[in-house]
Amino acid sequence: WKKLYLAHHWPVTVCKMSGNDCQDPPEYWTIHGLWPDKTEECNRTWHFNVTEIKDLMSDMRRYWPDVLHSSLNRTQFWKHEWEKHGTCAATLQVLNSQKKYFGKALELYQHIDLNSCLLKAGIKPGSSYYQMTAIKEALTKFYGVTPKIQCLLPEEGEKAQTIGQIEFCFTKELQLRNCTAQKGESDPMQADWKLGTEELSVCSDTFPTYYPSQVQ
Repeated sequence: WKKLYLAHHWPVTVCKMSGNDCQDPPEYWTIHGLWPDKTEECNRTWHFNVTEIKDLMSDMRRYWPDVLHSSLNRTQFWKHEWEKHGTCAATLQVLNSQKKYFGKALELYQHIDLNSCLLKAGIKPGSSYYQMTAIKEALTKFYGVTPKIQCLLPEEGEKAQTIGQIEFCFTKELQLRNCTAQKGESDPMQADWKLGTEELSVCSDTFPTYYPSQVQ
């Protein structure tokens, strides 16, 4: 693989997609995962062991919660992320254990600090619509690189797309880089997950963009 995606998702949109019993989703961007492009499930014998990340627990629950299943002792989501993506990322020495993989993802999340960047740019959840180009411009200006932004497409009768996920790309040296595929690179994985029939796709520049503040 050539690059890593640090995917942040917007819990309110995740809840909207799943239609299950999301309990009070956090009102800040949380981690979806740290994904190498192009590889999945690299070592099926390397099972997730929650005791290896016990020191990270309070940060994991806060910044990497399982949005769909709100009870605190659930580790299914982290297990999935480790087995599908972490075992592949582990070819890098800085990510070659569960503690390093989850710890480094938390560190990158804090470093990016997406929540405060959007607030500084005046982009807040609520009832007004945004232009996708304005969101992209604000992020590119702030970080100096182009992230990948994914939305839920408008449903029947809706005119706006709903922002759901923002991914930042890193080189193997963990330096920020553009998420756009360079020549000779394949476009990375499509949406990591589907919930019901709904899935995220790259946001359109033409639809107004809804950034919801609570589950409708």
